Amino acid sequence: MTTPDIAAIRANFPSLTQDQVYFDSAGGSQILGSVVSSLVTHYTVTNVQLGPTYTAAQAALRNYKAGWAAAADYLNCKPEQIVFGASTTQLLRNLVNALQFDKDDEIVVSIIDHESNIAPWLDLAERQGLVVKWWKPETLTGDVSGLLPLITEKTKLVAVTHASNVLGNVNPIKEIAKVAHEKGALLSVDGVAYAPYRPIDVADLDVDFYVFSWYKVFGPHISTLYASPRAFPRIRSLGHFFHDTNTLEGKLGLAGAAYEFVQAIPVVTAYLAPEETRRAIDANHTAILRPLLEYLASDPDKFSVYGGTELHAGRLPVVSFSVKGWSSRKVCEGVEEVSNFGIRWGHFYAPRLVGEVLGRLEDGLDGVIRVSFAHYNSVDEVERFIKVLDSVLSKSPEA
Repeated sequence: MTTPDIAAIRANFPSLTQDQVYFDSAGGSQILGSVVSSLVTHYTVTNVQLGPTYTAAQAALRNYKAGWAAAADYLNCKPEQIVFGASTTQLLRNLVNALQFDKDDEIVVSIIDHESNIAPWLDLAERQGLVVKWWKPETLTGDVSGLLPLITEKTKLVAVTHASNVLGNVNPIKEIAKVAHEKGALLSVDGVAYAPYRPIDVADLDVDFYVFSWYKVFGPHISTLYASPRAFPRIRSLGHFFHDTNTLEGKLGLAGAAYEFVQAIPVVTAYLAPEETRRAIDANHTAILRPLLEYLASDPDKFSVYGGTELHAGRLPVVSFSVKGWSSRKVCEGVEEVSNFGIRWGHFYAPRLVGEVLGRLEDGLDGVIRVSFAHYNSVDEVERFIKVLDSVLSKSPEA
């Protein structure tokens, strides 16, 4: 499977039998058929409360624990170091409510991030009298030279994204972690945009907090937060007094995670685990990304591509652009009127990046166009999309 067998890949996703081409994977992936089957089995066989000793309840508990183990293994950590939640936003909100810093301590946040990794930290800073330093990259290609000088002995926490959900570029997290820890700061990483495309190893990255969502990784709508042994003592418990505070779940879980979603995690990780699957995924991402980047780069007077048009190791298959003379909404609607391609326009919950950095929310502008792929997309789909887009743009924006 090193040469991607697209038909074999697509057979794992029931929704792909529809007359719809999904180019919106950064917003959420299609779900594996095996995950759907797992959910059905739970609802029809083990849909009970955990804790009792009868047969169905014991089976449900085993499945639930297997989900925790699979998620921890996927991140290369221990089950007691993770907690599940409804979303990345919710988990980060829980986290900031459990952290305490001293007045005038400094935190560093990134203007290019999804708002879920900005707003909670700003709220924390306001409540605790912290000083906020903003990282505003001079380039949009993963260069962190402007970030590192912001991290000083006064810095207590740095919050960055592993990869931008708009730009598609990967940040060098290990490099950032090294500098942060040398200064005594914690590092919180939003991995939502990175997780669908690359494996995650929190031990190797040496992060203190890492959060991502399984519904971006072909699974159910549930998210996971990791906390390092270094950071764990800094987290006060938000749970009931009788809960075990030796686990992250005991401190931040508040209530049991959705049983049906947790027990489906092993199905997702089993799909992604084989090395040949990962190689095929990587190969297909490169294959489908190349023609779109080449097309957009062919007319720089017409297209502004945010994140660059170079195909390199740190480039994920997430492409955001605008078209001179066109509103982003008009382009998307034009494509959708004449084809079955599903794309999006807007700020994608990164309004600080799209508005303040890219300048695409000013003077009546309506954000950027985002095309984002998954490994079940094909080169043929991308080439057909380019033809449709070219045809739409051959007309007047007012047509």
